[in-house]
Amino acid sequence: MVDPALPERSWPVRRRFPVTYHDLDILRHLNHAAYFPMMETLRCEYYLGLLGHRDPARLDIIIAEASCRYLAPVEYGSELEGEVAPARPLGRTSFALLYRFRDVATSVTTALGRTVIVTYDYRRAVKREIPADRRRRLEADAVDPVAAGWEAAPARSTRKGGVGVPSAASR
Repeated sequence: MVDPALPERSWPVRRRFPVTYHDLDILRHLNHAAYFPMMETLRCEYYLGLLGHRDPARLDIIIAEASCRYLAPVEYGSELEGEVAPARPLGRTSFALLYRFRDVATSVTTALGRTVIVTYDYRRAVKREIPADRRRRLEADAVDPVAAGWEAAPARSTRKGGVGVPSAASR
């Protein structure tokens, strides 16, 4: 596996997160569930930037899948740096966002996350194609999943416009 602590280039959104007492589990380190709100924050910051507004009520995406690989424990008082970038390739109606978390003090990569996002028309309750302007931005920002620390790129569904499903190697 390529060391995800050494990015091939800067990812589009980067943010720091303090590890608070609230985020600890019984083993006194960061609870695994604490990464998901951090991924949500990074996802919204990135995607709202693509939309050109900051109103989460106007989002046109829905989450089809979310996963996180826990690589190292994180202690109370630590500070994490999280990053997000789209993954290559994009689908017709869906795309994956990759997340990377590092301990600021040690530079140790603590977790890798992934969400599969579907562009969605909430009024009609149907998925829709990724708009051309957004597709261009997503493709410009996209990173190679293998270089980002994932062993294999996600396999694509054979259904028309299907949502990506991780291959056995990437689960």
